[in-house]
Amino acid sequence: MTESIPKRKSKMIRCKPLLGTYVEITLTEPKSDDDSIKVINEAFVAIEQVQELMSFHHPQSELSRINAQSHQTPLEIHPWTEEILRIAQGLHKHSDGLFNCGIGQHLIKAGLLPKHTELSQSHYGGIEHIQFLEPNLIRSDLPLCLDLGGIAKGFAVDKAVMSLEAAGVSSGIVNAGGDMRVFGEIAHPIHIRNPIKPDELFQIGFMHDKAVATSGLYFSKSDAQSKSYLVNPLNLDHVDFPESYSIFAKECVYADALSKVVALSGDLLHPCLNHYSSHAVRTPT
Repeated sequence: MTESIPKRKSKMIRCKPLLGTYVEITLTEPKSDDDSIKVINEAFVAIEQVQELMSFHHPQSELSRINAQSHQTPLEIHPWTEEILRIAQGLHKHSDGLFNCGIGQHLIKAGLLPKHTELSQSHYGGIEHIQFLEPNLIRSDLPLCLDLGGIAKGFAVDKAVMSLEAAGVSSGIVNAGGDMRVFGEIAHPIHIRNPIKPDELFQIGFMHDKAVATSGLYFSKSDAQSKSYLVNPLNLDHVDFPESYSIFAKECVYADALSKVVALSGDLLHPCLNHYSSHAVRTPT
């Protein structure tokens, strides 16, 4: 009698529009359908919470409240908001100011972010002007117009992975428009957009238990007059670049943020990368 070999369960994949893109969650070793759907939905809830807290586009988000009030009065904030602000301050320090979320006013003026209120202040501060009075209590030395768009997507991916792992998922992928983290021991192929033809993808290798994020202008410039979304906080120039830069790091929040540091500097060996145990890949045109 021949012993039958049990078939390996197929992947379970779910996709949802969030964070200004499509977020895809894959379980590479799913359990029952009901259990898998439940843990995936919980991971999406984590991503939705990051979006609700940190979206510049939502006038009622916690980030919008920080921008409107933190220079006037101390504000109590969510632990996740505290976490990402501390991460952003660390990145600002170790990049010598090249990473700074305090550029929202320049993106508004360029028509790249919504204008919820009048830009009435003559001078805005940056991430370095936030003071932590207590772990979840902040205020700012100066008015702020923070935009967390360069870091929050990676942070949301990490929170989704944490949710999945806490639910006992051993292996999977969370992909938010190219900000991707693979967890577990099953390797997954990594594809990067062709900077010349963004609709084309090409494989650059395999990855497991690691994150990757890519900065490229791709579809962001609809006409010759539009400005790049990437602003150098040191000189306030909108930076154009034809190639793309991908960062591989342990956590997606760092891959996301450091891709901006490398894109701004053009330095694949920026000292900031070594500090965060990450490395960069340039995809030329």
